[in-house]
Amino acid sequence: MPQIVWIARHGNRLDFVTPEWFETAERRYDPPLSDDGLIQATELGKRLKKENIAHIFSSPFLRAIQTADRVAQELDLPIKIEAGLSEWLNRHWMTEAPQTHPKDFLSEHYSRIDWNYSSKIIPQYPESEETVMQRTAQTARQLVTEFSQDILLVGHGISVLGATRGLVKGNPTVNASLCCLVKLVLHQEIWEMELNGDTSHLSQSETLIRFN
Repeated sequence: MPQIVWIARHGNRLDFVTPEWFETAERRYDPPLSDDGLIQATELGKRLKKENIAHIFSSPFLRAIQTADRVAQELDLPIKIEAGLSEWLNRHWMTEAPQTHPKDFLSEHYSRIDWNYSSKIIPQYPESEETVMQRTAQTARQLVTEFSQDILLVGHGISVLGATRGLVKGNPTVNASLCCLVKLVLHQEIWEMELNGDTSHLSQSETLIRFN
């Protein structure tokens, strides 16, 4: 059977729903999912339950971990934190390097995280658009080289785009809406995109795609 790479964006985030959260948050660049985002993550997990996914990789940002955790519960799999799937460390979005939630917090709330896994790539703040595209593309290529089974990558709009373009030739346009799915299938050493930003599993989806 050909290898399949699934790529998902996190669900809706709290600061999209409640923008004032950002003003008082301790880690303002690492918001959690909103209530509807948690529902989206659960729906994503139910959609993927029938698939033959062997490994789940998640960005270290909380909204991605929470999304991956809902999927991991459905698939009964651990979560590997991969910093190469991180949000774009864009100086126009973030005035300083973002603080993500620490290991003790994540260990307490997300028991499925595999702390024996080490990230392939560690991004450095700040990043240009060229840098983040190279970083996410390289991450996807390294993961499919090391892991030959079907895998799921959970990240951000930019990681969905960059990881897809890292495998599929021709810089395809990707519909990277919240909690979407991209499906890449390896046919005779060529990656083909069979789903592009699919949201048919969601009871509610956005009409205007926001990256930040």
